[in-house]
Amino acid sequence: MNATLHRILILIRKELIAVLKDPRSRIVLVLPIVLQSLLFGYAATFDLDKVAYALLDADRSGASSDFMARLDGSGVFHRVMNLNSASEIGDAISRKRALLVVHIPSDFERRILSGQGATVQAITDGRNSNTGGTAAAYVSAAVERFNADWRQSHDGLRSPLTIETRAWYNANLETRWNMIPSLIAALSMLQVLMLTALSVAREREQGTFDQLLVTPLRPTEIMVGKAVPSILIGLVQSSIILLLALFWFRIPFQGSLATLYLGLILFMSAAVGIGLALSAFSATMQQAMLYTFVLLMPMMLLSGLTSAISNMPTAMQYITLANPLRYAIEMVQRIYLEGAGVTLLFNDMWPLVVIASITLPTAVWLFRHRLV
Repeated sequence: MNATLHRILILIRKELIAVLKDPRSRIVLVLPIVLQSLLFGYAATFDLDKVAYALLDADRSGASSDFMARLDGSGVFHRVMNLNSASEIGDAISRKRALLVVHIPSDFERRILSGQGATVQAITDGRNSNTGGTAAAYVSAAVERFNADWRQSHDGLRSPLTIETRAWYNANLETRWNMIPSLIAALSMLQVLMLTALSVAREREQGTFDQLLVTPLRPTEIMVGKAVPSILIGLVQSSIILLLALFWFRIPFQGSLATLYLGLILFMSAAVGIGLALSAFSATMQQAMLYTFVLLMPMMLLSGLTSAISNMPTAMQYITLANPLRYAIEMVQRIYLEGAGVTLLFNDMWPLVVIASITLPTAVWLFRHRLV
């Protein structure tokens, strides 16, 4: 056991030296993620064409039904659940069952008919600031249509309805509060996937692959020795983005660092398994880079980073289940903005364990297969 650990540590040291000895490589590992974090933080925007919402109708009157018909008939809002009490609102939003909760008070119709005016509350998920703000704007538009029809049918009386919006986890609905925590996983994955994809291919191209094979290292030990440095570098890059989020963008961190890094280690393990599989399959560094770039774009697009997964076609939503970045982004957002613990994140963590348990053995098998 000690001999195996010693061999792996030597290979880890060798891999770290190979990556970090060139000053240009060190710059490439740090500078791009800083620039990309700033770029996404200031320039990225989202669109919205489908809103899953929950309804808490405490009035259950004709007036409330009339108002909700305007949301349901808009083609944008899709009611996914009806709530029975205000205590259910938090669960609906925190578990991402609904992006928006519409709360109609118990005196809704009575206040409208008496001319006092009523208030509808729209509670949005601020972890996705752009979609939350857009959803609230659509509710406001429905309120305006309701008021216009009311004034027309009641001889121009004042508007009976106002809307009160509230965003959970991101009170000001700042886009960067959603984007920057997501980049903790997304940007580090870019480098991790590239480093691991090039690791074995680089050995073959530089002529050191045969030298590695005549050492006492077993194929599994070689894979572990090449995986650990990439995971360590990925964690360092994630830490850099975390520091930018905390001290540059001033986004408050609500969760536990231990939970965050546990989730990141699981995610890095799954990503490293994919990269090592690509590396073992590739004969040259050029092939490894090509395979990586072909894979990266779909993983980013199907992660929920640039568009909500619920807005994707059903077939695409099933494909995202095999994408580790999907779970990592949701997990980091919930830890950072919501302060979620391991228990609440179980449904995001166990798929990462499953993906890692598939990709890492697959990489070892491909490596052995390429030796034959």
